[in-house]
Amino acid sequence: MRLKSFYAKTMTEAMQMVRDALGEDAVIVATREQRDGNIHVTAAVEPNFEISRGSQSAAGDDWLQYDDEDEESAIAEEITEAMLRHNVPEDVMDNIISCATVVGLDDPGQALSAAIEHLFQFTPLPQTRVNAPIMIVGMPGAGKTLLVAKMAARSAMNGLKVGVISCDTVRAGGVEQLGAFTKLLKIDLKRAGDAAQLKQAIAALKGCDQILIDTPGINPFSKDDVRMLARLMNAAPMNTYLALQAGTDTEECVELARIFATIGVHSMIPTRIDIARRLGGVLAAAHNGNLTLADGSNTPKVANGLFDLSPHGLARLIMPRAFRGQTQPNSHKMPASMQGKH
Repeated sequence: MRLKSFYAKTMTEAMQMVRDALGEDAVIVATREQRDGNIHVTAAVEPNFEISRGSQSAAGDDWLQYDDEDEESAIAEEITEAMLRHNVPEDVMDNIISCATVVGLDDPGQALSAAIEHLFQFTPLPQTRVNAPIMIVGMPGAGKTLLVAKMAARSAMNGLKVGVISCDTVRAGGVEQLGAFTKLLKIDLKRAGDAAQLKQAIAALKGCDQILIDTPGINPFSKDDVRMLARLMNAAPMNTYLALQAGTDTEECVELARIFATIGVHSMIPTRIDIARRLGGVLAAAHNGNLTLADGSNTPKVANGLFDLSPHGLARLIMPRAFRGQTQPNSHKMPASMQGKH
């Protein structure tokens, strides 16, 4: 089958584009609303050449089609098993399996990678100069401070001038924890207790190539906490990333993603992947919050603590058996919790 993506302002327009390009026999694999309000529709259709041959060839194609269906079924079963193992929600799982079975690949790992690439958005954290500050938000214990330290270390090692701001001024030791890292890296660290102070701190670091902002962990179900974070986010134009601990309950992740997305969070960094055995919550959060996946964090070490979370890399974490014997796409090792009988 042939897979194609369509983008339109409304679902009606998208469906018309599908019919015009692929005909009435097209199958809708997945639909998604983009952050800009546009609609993304993935559709599939059987190639025309499969139904335009003579009777003798068609008879042979019946057997080939039967074999293809067996292969698709085997791929679907293997991916389904992996999805269930990771507690992936039913709606997300259906989209992934549908997409994986129509891409026409006979390798389950490649099929899963292709499906993830079609259904999710990936944008790595910037490693060059950026105009807007980078803010990390999330719940207490999600690893926000360590993320900021890792990003600062990587950027500093790349020769960038980095400035760091801590808004975590209430928690005991919050600023001091980050200060221990910035002191070693000889990075300027400033404090900001509210939005006004944050705006001043950003202005003071204007000459930096990157400005990284650590925020206090909030209770996303507390209106006061959410308002406080929203005020910090609106102190200046910035790129905000949700630090989400991998292995968190799937339904909790759905609610968290929707709440943070409501106040303007567009991207997510899964943390503590090294101690997580189920990544269904990561997929659920990305799907329900329409969050772009950035880097992943899989070690408590600051140096080399981040890795590019590509479609291939995420598929490898979810279904490692399908990638055994293959060379890793980068130098980062798969977390131990994802290896072995999984």
